Amino acid sequence: MNLKGVHLLLTYRCDVECDHRFVWGSPNAKGTFTLKQVSEILAEARKIGSVSYVSIEGGEPFLYYPIMVKTVNRSVELGLHVEVLSNCYWATCMEDAVEWLLPIAEAKDVELSLSSDLYHGEKWITDEVRNAVSAAKILNMKVGIMAIKCPYIEAPCPAEVDGVKVGLYELMYRGRACSKLADKAIKRNWREFTKCPYEDFTKQERVHIDPYGYVHVCQGISIGNTWRKPLSKIIEEYDPYANPILEPLIRGGPVALVEKYNLPHDEAYADACHLCYIARQMLRDRFPEILAPGQMYGEGLNG
Repeated sequence: MNLKGVHLLLTYRCDVECDHRFVWGSPNAKGTFTLKQVSEILAEARKIGSVSYVSIEGGEPFLYYPIMVKTVNRSVELGLHVEVLSNCYWATCMEDAVEWLLPIAEAKDVELSLSSDLYHGEKWITDEVRNAVSAAKILNMKVGIMAIKCPYIEAPCPAEVDGVKVGLYELMYRGRACSKLADKAIKRNWREFTKCPYEDFTKQERVHIDPYGYVHVCQGISIGNTWRKPLSKIIEEYDPYANPILEPLIRGGPVALVEKYNLPHDEAYADACHLCYIARQMLRDRFPEILAPGQMYGEGLNG
């Protein structure tokens, strides 16, 4: 694996409970990195050699602000580019947003990726995100906005906000989106989903690591636990063809996963993620250490 990026799910906890989130983030979600754990992951990432960036995500990473700031600083000290994702709940006004951003802006090689869409509020761009954009520009920080399509609402998404581009991405029907939104989607025949549209598991360039130590090549598909085995060793030993979940996905997408294990299925699904996620839910008892943790499948969210 030529690993380039480590995405740290700093916490599963979030101040909101958006219908489209596939990691089931919510105010009641458990699981947050400690500083010691962050340091261990970053040391292992540096040891791998090919890693060039760290993405700090959640949940909402600003909920654990001191941990997030130290993670940013330590990553930059190691020569890694840093991206921080946030919904900007903290940017109640532009002046306050400057204060929140100043400690990470001073770390230099840091960019912001801000979430804003119709799942976060009644308009595509929240006031808080607009405040954060203004503050980031004052601090000369690189900033972008991520929005997720809302198929059942026709209101157009703006192309930019104050000169900052808004990237509009497809809704993935997995996690809470599978539970809350799939019924509203236009369905396609299940046999169409013969390829994963988002990950090439044979040329994996990024992993997500959660607070429980699970190393994900796709959220909810773990290739090991870094609290039990060093991350560098997990990456060194990665063999997608030997993985009972990844092998069929490589060979023929979610369709092959369903066929390999002779899983019951409907005739139509919203997208490839929808079929894959439903199939994985049915296989969790059989592969509990690969299809983990329960948080990714809506289990144990309150404890």
